[in-house]
Amino acid sequence: MNYTSKRISLISAALSAMLLVSGCSTLPETSSKTIPPLRTYEDVVKKDSPRLLEISDSMEGFNRGAYRFNYNFDKYFFIPVVRTYEFILPDYVEDRVSNAINNIGEFGNLTNNLFQLKFKDAGITLSRFAINTTIGIAGLWDPATSFGLERQSEDFGQTLGHYGTGNGSYIVLPIAGPSNVRDTAGMVVDGAIFTFVGPSAWVDDQGISNAYTATYAVDKRHRIPFRYRQTGSPFEYELVRMLYTMKRDFDIAQ
Repeated sequence: MNYTSKRISLISAALSAMLLVSGCSTLPETSSKTIPPLRTYEDVVKKDSPRLLEISDSMEGFNRGAYRFNYNFDKYFFIPVVRTYEFILPDYVEDRVSNAINNIGEFGNLTNNLFQLKFKDAGITLSRFAINTTIGIAGLWDPATSFGLERQSEDFGQTLGHYGTGNGSYIVLPIAGPSNVRDTAGMVVDGAIFTFVGPSAWVDDQGISNAYTATYAVDKRHRIPFRYRQTGSPFEYELVRMLYTMKRDFDIAQ
């Protein structure tokens, strides 16, 4: 199956699951006279196929608490900050900020492409950084994409998955949101590399590092359209858990 077919299949499965979950606000009543289904799950799905709704969530109690915390943090603090940011800055300036942050983030893409021995993608990433830093004026613009050099996004969670590391249990991180054991470990490694040998280590100024961290966080939330409790589904927690897991499996499979 080629890349396009995989992507179409994944999107179709995600949309079908969203419709299924959002529509199941009540369970149908059954009785002894209820006619059994013509086909069972096992009849129509291959034996070795993964069950999309069966996701390891050994810390579900903690995760649901973290999910509620994130909802309140998002509603009463993060989103107001993002809206203020969007109100103050014109869209054009916001795009320049996003481009500059993406350019700095190429360091992580480069290291993880090298870890995965994807030398062609590493070369593309290095070329993107060189072009966007010079012609794009410190990454404020992205001429590399117009030259046909697409961004090769990779993180250490994907690197671990590339070498066969499983997801582990699902985790909801306070503020950071959906994750799992593998991706949380990857996030820690990426952060350490960025801090000790990456761009943060190149600038010996804590004030600049703090400003970058704050701007990165606001810009990232600005670019994510998801808002808690606006899916219309009583099973939003399960929906987000499933879609996050599917997306990460897709990222690793590319």
